[in-house]
Amino acid sequence: MVRVNGLEGVVVAETELSLVDGQQGRLLFRGYDAADLAVHRTFEEVAHLLWRGHLPTEAERVALERELREYRALPPEVDAVVRALPADRDMMSVLRTAVSALGVTRDWPPAVDDAIRLTAVLPTVIAARAARLAGEEPVAPNPDLGHTANYLYMLRRGQVPAEAEVRTLEAYLVITMEHGLNASTFAGRVVTSTQSDVVSAMTAALGAMKGPLHGGAPSEVMTMLEEIGSEDAAEAWLRAALERGERLMGFGHRVYKTQDPRARALRDVVARFTGADPHFALAVRVEQEALRLLAEYKPGRQLYTNVEYWAAAILRSVGLPKPLYTPTFCCSRMVGWTAHVLEQAAHNRLIRPQSEYVGPLTE
Repeated sequence: MVRVNGLEGVVVAETELSLVDGQQGRLLFRGYDAADLAVHRTFEEVAHLLWRGHLPTEAERVALERELREYRALPPEVDAVVRALPADRDMMSVLRTAVSALGVTRDWPPAVDDAIRLTAVLPTVIAARAARLAGEEPVAPNPDLGHTANYLYMLRRGQVPAEAEVRTLEAYLVITMEHGLNASTFAGRVVTSTQSDVVSAMTAALGAMKGPLHGGAPSEVMTMLEEIGSEDAAEAWLRAALERGERLMGFGHRVYKTQDPRARALRDVVARFTGADPHFALAVRVEQEALRLLAEYKPGRQLYTNVEYWAAAILRSVGLPKPLYTPTFCCSRMVGWTAHVLEQAAHNRLIRPQSEYVGPLTE
């Protein structure tokens, strides 16, 4: 029996959904370059690609947009559950509870319709909860807006977002939709392998994403940038952090041994749509200094900018508060999670690894 702590490097499933090439710095969604999709395709188009295996025709795109709009409203019984949660519950706990309260079309096998329903309703949960925490009533979804624009519209209590903001956030949502067999995706596939329903699988995935080692990095990047404060302070702050043995948030990745391709794409998007934003200039300067100092302090470690670094810049640029960074990530990753559930169910085998006993033995 081979023991691999953390299952690193162990292949436990075949997938047609994405290629995560850590050595070459490539990310493909069903054969398409994910960075190219993020810049040139909409949320709905890429969701269709992952769920149904091909980019949609015009008629298919329109049909999916209509289905997502139909499922945006929060079911009354789920809304009642969310209302009943105490104000001190964090948003990820609220999402997990709300999703677990949703019903499914059928227990087994999972259906694309359930993937669409879950993806459509998640932004509504977040926006409704955020509004009530602010002492306001949530606004209803806007049927005239696409998935990404409607999310910003609800968060802003009825203000229609600018097109540049929509495209910026949409690029982030597209490029983070899917990323191989990460912890939350694996959790969802394990639950699915038992022939449990898709809501149970997504509750498990959300529970995994809630852990700070998996879903919390963008907010920590923003905290770092806020503490640095100015371009002139970047080198001294970063050097002091490295001298204390601290990790620089937004640099290094478990898989990528070159620059994260998602980081490159998001950096270009931020540059294109935010213009002369001083926050962007600070992020560029900090990235330059961090890479230089990491090469100095940790030679040979192959530490490069990862997606969380520029994700933080994008989420800040569209005005999202830090507590919504990870929940917004889930609005994107729900597509990839559910695509994996559908794939697991189509070729299912119960996922049952072994452990090695290292405790005491009796005579």
